[in-house]
Amino acid sequence: MKSDNIKEGIEHAPHRALLYAGGLSDKNIKKPFIGIASSFSDLVPGHAGMRDLERQIEKGIHSGGGQAFIFGVPAVCDGIAMGHCGMRYSLPSRDLIADCVETVASAHQLDGLVLLTNCDKITPGMLIAALRLNIPSIIVTAGPSLEGHCKGETLTFIRGSSEAVGRYRAGEITEEKLHEMEHFACPTIGSCQGLYTANTLACLTEVMGMSLPYCATAAAVSSKKRRLAFESGTVICDLVKNNILPRDIVTKEAIKNAIIVDLALGGSTNSILHLLAIAQSAEIELSLADFEELSKKIPQIIKLDPSSTLTMTDLDNAGGIPGVLKTLRGAADEMKNTKNIIGLTVEEIASQAWADNSVIKPFNDPITNNPGLAILHGNIAPDGAVVKISGVDKDVFEFLGTAKVFNHEEDAMKAIVDDEVKAGDVVVIRYEGPKGGPGMREMLAPTSLLVGKGLGKKCALITDGRFSGGTRGLCIGHICPEASLGGTIGLIQDGDKIKIDINKREINLLVDDCELEERRKNFKPYQNEVPKGYLSKYQKSVSQANLGAIAQ
Repeated sequence: MKSDNIKEGIEHAPHRALLYAGGLSDKNIKKPFIGIASSFSDLVPGHAGMRDLERQIEKGIHSGGGQAFIFGVPAVCDGIAMGHCGMRYSLPSRDLIADCVETVASAHQLDGLVLLTNCDKITPGMLIAALRLNIPSIIVTAGPSLEGHCKGETLTFIRGSSEAVGRYRAGEITEEKLHEMEHFACPTIGSCQGLYTANTLACLTEVMGMSLPYCATAAAVSSKKRRLAFESGTVICDLVKNNILPRDIVTKEAIKNAIIVDLALGGSTNSILHLLAIAQSAEIELSLADFEELSKKIPQIIKLDPSSTLTMTDLDNAGGIPGVLKTLRGAADEMKNTKNIIGLTVEEIASQAWADNSVIKPFNDPITNNPGLAILHGNIAPDGAVVKISGVDKDVFEFLGTAKVFNHEEDAMKAIVDDEVKAGDVVVIRYEGPKGGPGMREMLAPTSLLVGKGLGKKCALITDGRFSGGTRGLCIGHICPEASLGGTIGLIQDGDKIKIDINKREINLLVDDCELEERRKNFKPYQNEVPKGYLSKYQKSVSQANLGAIAQ
């Protein structure tokens, strides 16, 4: 065992003395050392219930013959960090989490890991660490919240708070109604109820085989989640015994399966950033071209909040991810028969699954023939940009608008609140990329405000930043190269015409090349406040969004 490096032999008497100080017995010190990397935090509603899940995992480990050790890692709630300088820390926290897990597991020579996670950047950070370490590991995602209800109206976090602010600004609801809705939007612990980033990554983790079947959709407050946590604790002991490693599970084929499911579900655009980073940590070649290729072949078979009123509860009741695999397996030729962490193949999972086709549509009768996500190119984004097609009304798949340019999110928010943004505008928010921000902030606040004010189908928003999985409307992010590196988005001026064509996968600035070249000669990047501390280190090392925004 790896842990023999700190507990076997005369020379390791000091190590054993310290382990005994923690309460280990002579019997348990001989067992595999299993770390439970817990991202518990009272600050993060999606993680506030993890103390109970830690206990269930610990019971499972001890039942399976291992010795459990719980240690903590950071967690950021994107909803709380949204709309201010705190969001600059969200994406960088992914790499910080990976570093923390790697550090603790390596320093203490752990034999295996159970990675207890849930919200947006924590899950990919945990996966990156598992693949980097390549020791037996299993993921437990803590599960989604239940939807809220307020006087006959079903609410989710986005509809009941972020978009409700826009409805209030538009005079559609009173301030009293807004306060009433915010009390009921998030009635339980758990990740936000729709297919936002947290739940998208939970689904893709299950597809890649790193969590148990049904783990992604089981509610945070359910007995099913507690059982899955216990079972994951027993499974990790088997993984250590049989030396089954994350890179045995997360192969190029498994990641492509995750992309297929992502496209079929219409997941968060952030998933593209994270899958690129996950692939790199496993030393697997993956690029935007892989997403582009598959997006031509995979239709969308389900729509969840924020693109519809269905929630993760509905997906779970309709068969969960096994039900999705049942629908895709055999119909999508690109879907490979990979194995999960307990040795079940996609075919075996699908054959045992049930799918409610009123929620998970048949592959040959999809909601739309378009994929849930797509990559756009053009003179604004020569290296690519990302759009969540599932959140865009088909009436604005072709959009010609007038640029209204802002150098950071706060100025755009003020303009939207003050009714300076009108129908037909393309809101351009730049210098929010991985380096320019730094940190690549999410633009949920302005997009939700546009939708709430009735402009969701009348305006577009483009950015070198990114969007929340809860974003809907004609919103295009991850524009590369970003403005701070001289990308074309930095050359756009108020009044310029911008054409977006989702069907052709194009986004172009309708300014002739000679004019653009003149602008480029005089271009001086806008400088945000010089970052300090962790953000300064992050800015110096982070890659562009089309490469996964990875800090190295």
